[in-house]
Amino acid sequence: MTHARRGREENIVNQRTEILTRMRTVICDQLEVEPDAVKESASIVEDLGADSLAVVELVLALEETFGVTIPDEAADRLRTVGDVVTYVVQHSPAAGSVSAGAP
Repeated sequence: MTHARRGREENIVNQRTEILTRMRTVICDQLEVEPDAVKESASIVEDLGADSLAVVELVLALEETFGVTIPDEAADRLRTVGDVVTYVVQHSPAAGSVSAGAP
């Protein structure tokens, strides 16, 4: 692995960690869950208890916090916290060149 590639991967990991930390705060506020429950593997509906209205409100809060737009069809595919982190990494204006696989 080249030094440049290793550096890029480290940037992505650091970015994911930063986004997850910020996202944890939003999710805890919106869904009234404990921070320890908000892991990348946690299902937004099953594990964190979000109903359909809570999901819509959460999407709106995440859009505002991260400066991204999450269309309904994309929101329907975001099942876990990790899915949302990946979406933000790929679509965040700040992601720039470190976004993995962004169109």
